[in-house]
Amino acid sequence: MGEEILIRKALRKDLNAVLGLVIELAVYEKEPDAVIATIDDYEDAFDRGLIQVNVAEIDEMIVGMTLSYDYFSTWNGRGLFLEDFYIQETYRGTGLAQRLFDQYLADARESGAVLTKWQVLDWNEPAIKFYEKNHSTIDKGWWNCKIYLR
Repeated sequence: MGEEILIRKALRKDLNAVLGLVIELAVYEKEPDAVIATIDDYEDAFDRGLIQVNVAEIDEMIVGMTLSYDYFSTWNGRGLFLEDFYIQETYRGTGLAQRLFDQYLADARESGAVLTKWQVLDWNEPAIKFYEKNHSTIDKGWWNCKIYLR
């Protein structure tokens, strides 16, 4: 690659780029119109400490990110939920995803989390292979439930 790679905590000024990556992820996941959160929503969540965001930056351009938040499991205790993890297509297969994921796991450990969770689509074979390579347990026995309130 040859470019300078930096994995760092996001700053508030990075949130527009993060939202842009989330929209790219929605397109990749075949849900191009699903993102209804606005930059105001992101800024509010960031300012209130509801979300933690790491970015992957190459030559001062944000090309990947993890966005997570704390949760509490009545069975396990404190956890960190990985809401979104995305690397732009050009940079996939370069090791950048592993570096960003490793930072996410380090942050989870540092926060005192005993568990981290996320979702992966059943058709996303590259992601499934990545998570299996990282010794993840992929639980196919629980179904997701949700209700949209707006």
